[in-house]
Amino acid sequence: MQIYLVGGAVRDRLLGRLVSEKDYVVVGASPAQMLDLGYRQVGRDFPVFLHPQTNEEYALARTLRYNNHQPGVVVAEPGVTLEEDLERRDLTINAIAEDGDGNLIDPFNGVEDLNNRVLRHVSGAFTDDPVRVLRLARFMARFSDPPFTIAPQTSELIRSMVEAGELDNLVAERVWQEISRALLEAGPERFFECLRELGVLGRILPEIDNLWGVPQPIRWHPEVDCGVHTMMALRRACALSSAAEVRYATLTHDLGKATTAKNILPSHHGHEARGAELIKTLGQRLKVPSGFTDLAQRAATYHTHLHHLYELKPTTVLKLFEGLDAFRKPRNLEWFVLVCQADFQGREGFEEQDYPQARDLMSAYRAACSVESKQLPKGLVGPMVGIAMRRARSAKIAAVMNALKQQQECQQQ
Repeated sequence: MQIYLVGGAVRDRLLGRLVSEKDYVVVGASPAQMLDLGYRQVGRDFPVFLHPQTNEEYALARTLRYNNHQPGVVVAEPGVTLEEDLERRDLTINAIAEDGDGNLIDPFNGVEDLNNRVLRHVSGAFTDDPVRVLRLARFMARFSDPPFTIAPQTSELIRSMVEAGELDNLVAERVWQEISRALLEAGPERFFECLRELGVLGRILPEIDNLWGVPQPIRWHPEVDCGVHTMMALRRACALSSAAEVRYATLTHDLGKATTAKNILPSHHGHEARGAELIKTLGQRLKVPSGFTDLAQRAATYHTHLHHLYELKPTTVLKLFEGLDAFRKPRNLEWFVLVCQADFQGREGFEEQDYPQARDLMSAYRAACSVESKQLPKGLVGPMVGIAMRRARSAKIAAVMNALKQQQECQQQ
């Protein structure tokens, strides 16, 4: 019985990154032996055990065995070698093992690929699970400084998988799992750019893929292309917030522009409502958590309101707060503002420009929140209470907006 450290722990240590968890492979052991040693079995499809003291995962070495062109069967038995186990892993950088003395076992040259920052599939077993394509793209998002590249043979293999339709019927939950993880990586825009380059994005996220090639007015968008702008905005969202919800809402805020009638391009009148509907459909298809969809729909619907804040009536600003459900859920407003700022700064030449609308909207919000029921006229009942509250809040917002206008006029003089 031999035990090896494998996978991400070895990879990350070699990259000089923090190792958060460790996985081990056990060669030459049976499930009965592991149980006798006090390990607790947790795997159903193949034997995985938890260490009795550390709770770290120890998996028996396993491989796929084929018989007469039948689907491969997972085999985990004492005769499976370490190299057979490593061969069924996805990428060479994840197929490196380390023994108890710190010696590396690297039959597929994963160390060389790490040094050259190349993502390369280990073997044909890569195609056994199409989700590995999304995982590869996620590594592109994680290891973005300096970036990795994809080996030409691996790119060719993935494109053949796409053409064969192997990514058309992925389980929705697994797709969303990879997307949500990618959103938390250092450079999530590289996840989507990588999938687009490989021809995958249009199969799993056509709503995003359709943004490329759609023009916008160069006056407001020097980068012109909607897809390029979306990636720039996502990059800014990552600088502004670590919340996956904010990053997802930024990713989807302009989906409606992909459905703009060609005869009115590059204008995009009405893209807000169209985008909100597409976000709903996307959320249903991929089983996106309701919190993500809710924020994304609100951001798509109202983001242009904040861009034009100084042109809005106080009652419209109040409707914006109500549309965001900001009085009950202040975080909705905080995250919405970040999405709008990412949208504004996610343009060529605008990356470091100030976005005063963010501060000024929060000032108006705090003023509206200062209204208390005890300040309302006495004797109000039923709907009259709500009407009075809205009037009082509108007055507070109007005072803030008037002060802002006066301040702007003084600055212009």
